[in-house]
Amino acid sequence: MTRRYFLGAATAISAARVWGANDLIDVGIIGLGNRGADHIQALAKVPGARIAGLCDVNQPAREKAAALVNRLTGVTPKTFDGMKRMFDDQSIPVITLATPNHWHALGTIWACQAGKDVYVEKPACHDMLEGTRMIAAARRYNRMVQVGSQGRSQPYRIAAIEKLQQGVIGDIHTAKGLCYKKRISIGHTPDEPVPAGLDWDQFLGPAPMVPYSLNRFRYNWHWFWATGNGDIGNQGVHEMDFARWALQAVSPAKVVSTGGKFLYQDDQETPNTQLAEFDYGKAQLVFEVRGLPTLPEENVTIGNLFFGSKGWMAVDQFGYRIYSAESKEKVFEEKVDPVAAVDPAPHFANLLDAVRKRDRSILHAAVEEGVASANLCHLANASYRVGRVLKLDALWQVAGDPAATKLLTGTHRAQYTLPAV
Repeated sequence: MTRRYFLGAATAISAARVWGANDLIDVGIIGLGNRGADHIQALAKVPGARIAGLCDVNQPAREKAAALVNRLTGVTPKTFDGMKRMFDDQSIPVITLATPNHWHALGTIWACQAGKDVYVEKPACHDMLEGTRMIAAARRYNRMVQVGSQGRSQPYRIAAIEKLQQGVIGDIHTAKGLCYKKRISIGHTPDEPVPAGLDWDQFLGPAPMVPYSLNRFRYNWHWFWATGNGDIGNQGVHEMDFARWALQAVSPAKVVSTGGKFLYQDDQETPNTQLAEFDYGKAQLVFEVRGLPTLPEENVTIGNLFFGSKGWMAVDQFGYRIYSAESKEKVFEEKVDPVAAVDPAPHFANLLDAVRKRDRSILHAAVEEGVASANLCHLANASYRVGRVLKLDALWQVAGDPAATKLLTGTHRAQYTLPAV
């Protein structure tokens, strides 16, 4: 048995204690870019949470984040230059992962093995094999794993789902997710020496080793296949998660996706225009990325449309509206504060509630749900890249398509391979 096994077992025992209602739960945050800063600001507002640790492979990011935590909470957190060092610290029982996508699965699995409960940003995983291993690790080590689909903790979205499932628009035949989010060209950035304080090898982690360039590092890693999943796996996974939730759907029977990278000549590899269709038999789920100038649809630019036998519903961060099929008029509207509508604090609070009670059934976005929604992104991207329809069985297996299967299982550098859970 390895040292990590004993460390994980000891940490799991300590994390399995019965938390009192007033006990603070120490949380460590991994990945301290823009989204990591959001984690800090949200957790600073969550009762019962204390930001005790910060981890990033970039020293300036650690220093900036530590100053922010101290300013917001008065706490001086521990800092770590690698996630395994944080996992070895038994005083931190819960971690959040705000890393690039290609680190989500491995970070989650390692954390579970070390006895940590986890909040992992969306998409849950970078490929479908990773998602399978994440679920196995959460179950094997009895961990609470929440995926960052924070809309599932917003009361107005919960209310919209309840109305849809009660038949407010009749039988739903189409659920459509929209990401009409204009993106500017990222241009070209040259290969250059790694900036002081940045561990580029750790940043790439499971991804292939490539020279450092600014586009591959600061936010634009979303648009490279080795580290991101394009906008369908960035903003889009929120909308597909909500659409799948409304349909109460899991694995589709067929998937097809088309599109391209139009107008811009730059370093981006993923499409800026993409249309994906998922066949669920009695209903279809459609998702569309428009990263170039476009008009909204039903006054929605980022959100969801649901079409049924009695009418339709539009949902976005401003609330939701219900329309009658007969009159074409709006018959109901709930408006919300658009800033509060994307606040992840209630989602963090839901995780900590599950941690205290050791009850994964109360998680709003448990790892199984997050992986199922991420899988839709991976299937769409695989269909787009191989240029054909993918047919699936009930276990998410693509039949007779080795090229698509290779994309869906990914590759990892030797020192960052997925553990066999």
